[in-house]
Amino acid sequence: MSPAMARTAVRLLETHRADQRLHQRYPITLKVEYKLLKKGRVDRLGTGLTMNISSGGIFFETGDTLPVKSRVELAMDWPCLLEGVCALKLVMRGRIVRKDTTGVAVQIASHEFRTAGLRSLSRPTA
Repeated sequence: MSPAMARTAVRLLETHRADQRLHQRYPITLKVEYKLLKKGRVDRLGTGLTMNISSGGIFFETGDTLPVKSRVELAMDWPCLLEGVCALKLVMRGRIVRKDTTGVAVQIASHEFRTAGLRSLSRPTA
């Protein structure tokens, strides 16, 4: 291997290591509603759109400025139905770890799916 090829291989390995994440991210776009929490109370409400989700975190865009280190609860309608009939809501709680011009990153401490009501299997008739 030539020295130039070796340098290129080292750069590729370093880039690969830098891009590795603890949790696989999935590019899912869902409407998200958030509650900014302060001393156990809701300090502010808002909405945004998810850019990606993993089991360890979520990255979403919002027009609001959210302070880093704040606790937050996020809720989004899940696109799949439970047993094909029951709507689900994914609720996540965590702490804002980063914000930039593209969005807000939240490290998830807990998550749960909640049922959000039954959807009819039959179509309404006119």
